[in-house]
Amino acid sequence: EYANLLRDGEITEEDPEDVHVDDIIVIKPGERVPLDGIVLEGSSFLDTSSLTGESVPRRVQEGEEALSGCINTTDVLKVRVTKEYEDSTVSRILELVENASSRKAKTENFITRFAKYYTPAVTIAAVLLAVIPPLFFQGSWAEWIRRACTFLVISCPCALVISVPLGFFSGIGAASKLGVLVKGSNVLEALADVRTMVFDKTGTLTKGEFRVAEVLPADGQTEENLLKTAAQLEAFSTHPIAAALLAAYGKDADASAVSQVEEIAGHGIRAKLDGEEYLIGNRKLLEESGIKVPPLAKVGTLVLLGKKEEAGGSYLGAILIRDNLKEGTKEAFRSMRNAGIENTVMLSGDRKEAAAEIAGELGIDSVYAELLPADKVQCMEELLQAQKGKEKTAFVGDGLNDAPVLMRADIGIAMGALGSDAAIEAADIVLMDDELGKIVKSIAISRKTMRIVRENIVFALAVKFAVLILGALGLAGMWLAVFADVGVAVIAILNSMRALRVPNAS
Repeated sequence: EYANLLRDGEITEEDPEDVHVDDIIVIKPGERVPLDGIVLEGSSFLDTSSLTGESVPRRVQEGEEALSGCINTTDVLKVRVTKEYEDSTVSRILELVENASSRKAKTENFITRFAKYYTPAVTIAAVLLAVIPPLFFQGSWAEWIRRACTFLVISCPCALVISVPLGFFSGIGAASKLGVLVKGSNVLEALADVRTMVFDKTGTLTKGEFRVAEVLPADGQTEENLLKTAAQLEAFSTHPIAAALLAAYGKDADASAVSQVEEIAGHGIRAKLDGEEYLIGNRKLLEESGIKVPPLAKVGTLVLLGKKEEAGGSYLGAILIRDNLKEGTKEAFRSMRNAGIENTVMLSGDRKEAAAEIAGELGIDSVYAELLPADKVQCMEELLQAQKGKEKTAFVGDGLNDAPVLMRADIGIAMGALGSDAAIEAADIVLMDDELGKIVKSIAISRKTMRIVRENIVFALAVKFAVLILGALGLAGMWLAVFADVGVAVIAILNSMRALRVPNAS
C-alpha cells in the first residue's frame, strides 16, 4: 500500500509505483515489504507464509534479498530496491491472477439458455395456431384466436423465470446463515459437482503459528527442567521459536542468571546460565562445540539443548516445535469423504517433510510441496485436465500466494477471517470464520438447491406442456391456463423457499 522512502535523511510515505531501482526504503516491524530489494542495514525475521506458505519465518540480514509481500516481524530494515513495482514478486502474482481469471470457465445460467429457444418457439406456435386452422381447414377465427391466446398464457415462463433464480438465492441465503459467502448462483451450481478438493497448508489446514509439540529430555533430565532452561536462554530473543518456548513454559522465565548471550545467525544461541555455558539451537551448533546429538526422527523444528564442559559437553535434550492443525480439521476431512469428495490434494510452499506429516494425519491422497505461486497454478492445471465429465475441482487457500490458484480452480474457497485481501477477492466462496467443516455443509446446500431447481424445472415444464396440448386441442379454458401460469409459479416459488433451510451434513 505504501513504501517508506528514505531520501536526504528524511522518510516519506510514497506509492510503491513511484519508487524506483536503487532507491532506499525503510521497513518497520509489522509492515509488509512493498518492493523487492537487498538489505543494506539491519537484521530481522520475515514472515513469508503469505507468499510461499512456509510457516517458519526466514531470517534476513545485510546482503540478502527481501521479497515484496513478506511481513517484517522484528527489527527495522533498510533496503535498496532492485526491481520496479511492475516487476516485483507481488505484481507478478497479481498478473497470474488476471491470466488465470481470463481462462476460467463460467457456467451459463439455465434460464438464458432455455429462453433463447423457448420464447420464440411458443410465440411462433401461437401465431400458427391462430392462423393456420382458419386459413386451411375452415376453422373459426374467433375460436382459434381464443385458443392461441390461451396457449400464450399457458406458455408464459413465469414459473421458471422466478423460481429458478429464487432457488439459487435461497441456497445462497442458507449458506450465508452459516457464515459462508457464495459469489453467485453459478458458483453454487458448480459446487454440487465437486469431486476433487485441493488445499493450501499453512493458515488453511494449520494455524500458521508455532507451538511446542513434544519435549524430549535426555537421560537424567526432566521435561520441566528442559523447558525452564530453554525459556531462560531464549528470554531475550525475538524469534517466533523463542516465543513458542516461553508460551510452553507458562511462567516468568528468570533471565537474571543469564549472561554473555551470543546469538549465532541461523544456528542458535550461546549463553551462560548461573556461570555455566549452554547452547540452544540446531544440530550444527551443538556438534561444532563437541556435543554429540543422538539421531532424532521427528518432523518439525527441533530445538536442541547442550551444556559445554571441559571434556566436550553434554546433550540435555530436544524440544519439538511445529505448526499444529486447526481445530475440527480432521472431522472436516471425514465429513468430506462421506459427502462424496473422491480426491484430496495438498499444494504447499512448505518443506516436504512438514507437508507430508500434515497430509499423513489427515489422510490426504496427494501432496505437492516446496511450490512457488506459479508452480501451484501449474499443478492446478494438471488436476483440471484430469477431470472427467461434469466433475469440478475446488481449491481452499488463504494467502496472497494462493490468489492465482483460487482464480484458476473451478471453485476458489478463501478463508475470510484470516485470509489476505487478494485471496478473498479472487475466491468464489469465502468462509468468514475459517471453519473447514462449513465446506461440507455448503456442498450439502448446493446439492439440495440443485435438486429443488431441477424439481421446479421438471414440474413447470411437465404441467405447461400437458396443458399446452390441451389448450391447443380446445380442452383447456382460460382458468386452467391461469393455473398453468400463476398457479405453477406459486407452487414452484414455495418449493424454492425450501432451499433456505440448512440441511444436516456430517
